[in-house]
Amino acid sequence: MLSAAPLLAVVLQLCVTDGSCTAPSPKTTQSPTTPAAPQQQPPATQSPNQSATDTPPDAGDEDALVRSRRFSRWNEFDGKWASIRIGAGYLIDYGAYDQDSSSKQQMPDLESGFKMRDYRMLFRGRFKLLPGRNTTWSAGFMYDNANDQWLMRQTGINFQTPGITGSIFIGRQKEGFSMSKIMVGYHGWTLERTLMNDASVQLLADGVKWTGYAERARVTWNVGGFGDWFSEKQSFSIADHQFIGRVAWQPILSADGRDLLHLGVAWRYAASDDGKLQPRSRPEAYKSPYFVDTGKFDAESTTMTGLEFYYRPGPLTVGSEIMFQNVKAPSNGNPSFHGGDVFMAWNVTGETRSYNKVGGYFNAMSPARSVFDGGPGAWEIVTKFSFIDLDSGPITGGRFWRFTPMVNWHLDDILRLEIAYGYGTLDRFSLSGHTHFFQMRLQTSF
Repeated sequence: MLSAAPLLAVVLQLCVTDGSCTAPSPKTTQSPTTPAAPQQQPPATQSPNQSATDTPPDAGDEDALVRSRRFSRWNEFDGKWASIRIGAGYLIDYGAYDQDSSSKQQMPDLESGFKMRDYRMLFRGRFKLLPGRNTTWSAGFMYDNANDQWLMRQTGINFQTPGITGSIFIGRQKEGFSMSKIMVGYHGWTLERTLMNDASVQLLADGVKWTGYAERARVTWNVGGFGDWFSEKQSFSIADHQFIGRVAWQPILSADGRDLLHLGVAWRYAASDDGKLQPRSRPEAYKSPYFVDTGKFDAESTTMTGLEFYYRPGPLTVGSEIMFQNVKAPSNGNPSFHGGDVFMAWNVTGETRSYNKVGGYFNAMSPARSVFDGGPGAWEIVTKFSFIDLDSGPITGGRFWRFTPMVNWHLDDILRLEIAYGYGTLDRFSLSGHTHFFQMRLQTSF
């Protein structure tokens, strides 16, 4: 098990050298070339997130947990040469199922009960003695309960690009294909990412990525190149090397940031890991086995295209992502797969989920009034339809669709309860099986 002791020792040294350990001020939305002015911590009844932010991503932002108002003192330290912020997250899931006879034949091993979904720690901060004052670092670690091992999460160094809003990240990170993949898993609208996303897009990769933003055109982009030199044995590694490109446009972005239209397109090329490919996905239920699974087959490479649509007029968000995967596999007929989702989320209590326009992704929901301050928290009603098709030529991985209504209760920045029902249909093994899903998740993060 990994220990945080060496990092904490560094923190103490920084504090002793500097003579104090004080919390850094929250980020402002100034230009990255302008020093941030001191800013007071927002009161507990005020959301710390704006409807739209133009802050360039720091190292670890795409893996960072909530910047909690309740944990903004003891877990943030500012030394003479560097700063550090400590974060952690924990998810526990409950799942139960009701299957018809065909579903039981297809998936006989569904078990109800509780299971830990995720535990992670994240350390991030800023180097102060390097050229410029915008060089940041991150180091993340996650316990992968499914494979009973610790994984290194987003870890590396981030440099702000001179002359244009944006940054270059070197290290382990999100590839940059698909907004829902770029977003922190804890911050999504539903319990799991959509089926096709998990089946085809690698969770993490080692390499270099440049993220940029053109303010006048309201266009953000990221391009990256990655290899498996250090991640060959990691469970998430499904490609020998890959290249990613993504462009997103905000044709609607009101002055106050509340009204937003996000349109995006992404491209991905990946050389298959050791000449093999195996797209597969669980039915958006962590305790479940893989419902769709092609099995390993010979394949040289894949090329993917992704389309993104998100519209957010205040507390309502409507979104969709569609993905197409073409496989270069001559011995298997060069199959092609596709899938996607469409969802609607309404914040009954009136909050607007904030959006980082430089990175082109949504942030965590932050309730206007926490239950710990006598408020209702933030209540979010979500409906989602998702589908995947892994049948093509001689490859019969199956077809599955699922409809999911659910409720999210964001009690505070650090605590969230999710309750979901799902109905899904699986066409596989010459059967059409129907399954009811009953799910609940409790998560805490700071």
